[in-house]
Amino acid sequence: MIPRSRAEIPAATRIVVKVGSSSISGENAGQIGPLVDALATAHGRGAEVVLVSSGAIATGMPYLKLDERPTDLATQQAAASVGQNLLVFRYQDALDRYDIVAGQVLLTAGDLEHSTPRSNAQRAMDRLLALRILPIVNENDTVATHEIRFGDNDRLAALVAELIGAELLVLLSDVDALYTKPPHLPGAERIAHVPFGDALAGVEIGSVGRAGVGTGGAETKVSAARIAAESGAAVLITATPLVAEALAGREVGTWFDAAPEGRRAERREAGRHEAAGESALT
Repeated sequence: MIPRSRAEIPAATRIVVKVGSSSISGENAGQIGPLVDALATAHGRGAEVVLVSSGAIATGMPYLKLDERPTDLATQQAAASVGQNLLVFRYQDALDRYDIVAGQVLLTAGDLEHSTPRSNAQRAMDRLLALRILPIVNENDTVATHEIRFGDNDRLAALVAELIGAELLVLLSDVDALYTKPPHLPGAERIAHVPFGDALAGVEIGSVGRAGVGTGGAETKVSAARIAAESGAAVLITATPLVAEALAGREVGTWFDAAPEGRRAERREAGRHEAAGESALT
C-alpha cells in the first residue's frame, strides 16, 4: 500500500531507505547501530526493506591515510574498494542481533539504463527480498567512470525505488527536513508537506553536503524525491537520528506525495512501449 500520509508508513510493505556518507562514517559511525535497529523493526513487522548506503569512500579514507575525499577517480576507486568491505561488515555485525542477513548489491548507472542488466538487477532484488534478505545497495565505485556515475546516491535510491516498485522512499541526511532556505539562515522554515507536482517556488535549495565527505545536498534530495514520487512512491526526507520515528509514522521531516494512480498508469504504459522499442533494436 502506497502511504498517503506519515500515519500510513507502518503499513508500507516495500521500503527503500537511503543514508548518506556523513551520517554513518567518521565521528558518526556510531549511528549505524540505531539505523539498523529502525530497519530491523520495519523488517520485523513484515516489510521488505532495502538500504541504499553511501559511505564506502568515506569509510576507506582513513585506511588510505586520507584527510579529505579524493578528487581523482583512481583514488576514489581505491578508497571505495577498501571501504565497501568494511561498511558491509559493520552493517552485518549490527544486523546479527536480529538474525537478519544482508545482501550486497553494487550498481552502476549503466546497469539501470539498459534493459538486460536492469532486468537482472530487478530479478535479483526481488529474489533477495522474497528470501527475507536485507539488500544493501551502493554505487559500484570501483568500476564506475565519471561518464556513467549516478552522481549521488539520492538519485540511485530513487531509481532503486522505481526499479523494485517501492511504496516508500526515506532519504536520510544531517538535516531533519527540507527548509524554505538553508536552515542555518534567519527565517528558514520547515516544509512539512510537498503535494505532487509542487514546484517549490520561492524555496532556496542548497546543493552541497558536508564538506569533504558527502556529495549530495538538499537539491539532490528534492530531485530524487520527484523521481520517486513520479514512479509512485511516497517520499520522506529527514535526519538519520530520526529514522525510527520516521518509520513509525511520526510527524517528522518533509513529506512528498506520490503521483496519483492515473499518472502512474500513464508512466507504466510509457515504460512498456519504451521496453518494447529497446527489445526491437537488440
